[in-house]
Amino acid sequence: MLLLTTTRDALLAPLQSVAGIVEKRHTLPILSNVLIEKHGDQLTLLATDIEIQIRTTTAGHIGGEDASITVAARKLQDILRAVPEGDVTVTLDDKRLTVKAGRSRFALQTLPAADYPRMNLPDGDATRFSVSQKSFKRQLAQVAYAMAQQDIRYYLNGLLLIASGSELRMVATDGHRLAFASNPLAADVPHTEVILPRKTVMELARQLADSEDPLEVILAGNQVVFRFGPIELVSKLIDGKFPDYERVIPQNHPKLLTFDRVPLLATLSRVAILTNEKFRGVRLVLGDGSLKIASTNAEQEEALEELEVDYHGDPLDIGFNVTYLLDVLNNVTNDKIEWRFNDGNSSALVTLPGNATFKYVVMPMRI
Repeated sequence: MLLLTTTRDALLAPLQSVAGIVEKRHTLPILSNVLIEKHGDQLTLLATDIEIQIRTTTAGHIGGEDASITVAARKLQDILRAVPEGDVTVTLDDKRLTVKAGRSRFALQTLPAADYPRMNLPDGDATRFSVSQKSFKRQLAQVAYAMAQQDIRYYLNGLLLIASGSELRMVATDGHRLAFASNPLAADVPHTEVILPRKTVMELARQLADSEDPLEVILAGNQVVFRFGPIELVSKLIDGKFPDYERVIPQNHPKLLTFDRVPLLATLSRVAILTNEKFRGVRLVLGDGSLKIASTNAEQEEALEELEVDYHGDPLDIGFNVTYLLDVLNNVTNDKIEWRFNDGNSSALVTLPGNATFKYVVMPMRI
């Protein structure tokens, strides 16, 4: 039975949009598959891992009969990547999906579409808003790196999303550093707080475009729905109480250092080469007009670099995990950065000059 005739890229592009969430090894074999539904010239692909579901629909696929089937997502993706550009024919016969491209022919096992689990879309009261894909993606980039990974405090393995009035806030923390970013919303929404799972955040960061095209967000119950372009992403939310982030953000730190982001990033990258592999510590010695950055490791090797900086306060000697500093400098785009300190034992605050929409708090470490 002919399912469809199309080009390689017309089938590969939507498949890549959904295959990213498919787990390589899963206790349910069918969750390694992608659901393919053909109706007329429209093709719908859907993938889920039970926690997240992504669906995309494309049109313009020629001929073939209507059908629904599931097939191994990674295998189909690898096949389409490997065959040359050009026409691809997909047929379905006796529970086997056959892909023909040029002189290549691949026959894949299938599982019934009726057995494929689907997440129900949330119904009832919901908070809805729209933003540009570009602004949401940029806001994610400003905070996502501060999320915890596999922390026993499961609510830290995600990102706090707050829609309130005409403001959208995002916060992430792993207990050692915290990132905060806010953006305006076009319309007022009721106060809503949710925690997005890490996997959902990373998938959005990968999929969203750097464009002014709209992203629709629907928050309802324990689920969130993101709709953008041909893609609909449904995700469960993390059920937990996020820490009171406002208490963590320092107020009125007296020591202010203003610096150029790119030179400091380059300096820290060089000094980081000789840090201890486990602790990744660097020492910052701040004096009148100068900043010395030093590192040592278990082999007694040393790196030292000195920068001229705009600083005229009291001397300061403080240590940080260099990864936490590199993360923030790599993920903000401003040329100038402000860094506020109190003393060698207090957290430091990174902000953008004249801009209250971004804050980054990092705890010091003993060097």
